[in-house]
Amino acid sequence: MALHKISDFDTDYRNTIQGNDIKGMSVYAQGSEEKIGTVSEMLVDDQGQLRYLIVDLGFWIFGKKILLPIGRGRIDSKADRVYVGMTRQQAEDLPEYKEGMALDFDYEEQVRGAYRPAVNSSATGAAAAVAGAAAAAGRTPSYDRDTYNYAQDADLYDTSTHDDQTFKLYEERLVAGKQRRKSGEVAIGKHVETETARVAVPVEKERVVVERVTPSEAGRAVSADSTAFREGEVAHMEIYEEVADVRKEAFVREEVRVKKVVDQETVQAQETIRREELDVDADGRPITNKNDRNKKDRK
Repeated sequence: MALHKISDFDTDYRNTIQGNDIKGMSVYAQGSEEKIGTVSEMLVDDQGQLRYLIVDLGFWIFGKKILLPIGRGRIDSKADRVYVGMTRQQAEDLPEYKEGMALDFDYEEQVRGAYRPAVNSSATGAAAAVAGAAAAAGRTPSYDRDTYNYAQDADLYDTSTHDDQTFKLYEERLVAGKQRRKSGEVAIGKHVETETARVAVPVEKERVVVERVTPSEAGRAVSADSTAFREGEVAHMEIYEEVADVRKEAFVREEVRVKKVVDQETVQAQETIRREELDVDADGRPITNKNDRNKKDRK
């Protein structure tokens, strides 16, 4: 099974890790206040399960890094420390970890071989029982690369012995949001239509009326001067008429205002959500359940 640096496997691991970030914690020898190194990295398997701490043993052995199976370290988050049951000699005998090296089954077996009960008599648990049975039969246990499972070395990878274990229960919630999207477009313009318009214009025209009447002096003799005949006498009279003067002018007929209004409505959405609940198997032993969440809910 491949191993990955936790930061490569999950770039946001600091928000998903259980408890404090172990990277950077100081490593101390169990039962003493002697600092032996620092956790420089964590390795997880393909499922994201924490398997090893990479420990820089600079306080004991300058420049040497080793893999520490997670079950062999006791993490004290309050003190920001990792305690390890290890001697300087055991540290010197451990296979060295080098950046970029192949973390294959053979290398892991070298690491596990240094920590297994057959080598480290202080170990306990299922692996110790397996090693003890194998020793009684006069042989050492064998591990097949094709069938190996980390559960076979539960003593190395079991974190149940840690004093401060925490894990998170998750639940899904519906988070309502809104997205603004274009639903259509209204184009408003104008065009010109033509029609024939008619208008009635009253006009006046002048005309000459020639009217002959019998004068009151008719039949009476007149003086010679008044009877003088003048040839070519002409009377002139100007005649006028009105003609229609029609022209076109532009007037404002109406004004159009364009604006947007927002109509509000409520839409309903539903989705199936999940929530994790705590299952406690105490195997018949009494436990104390401090449910802070329920206390808060009752307030």
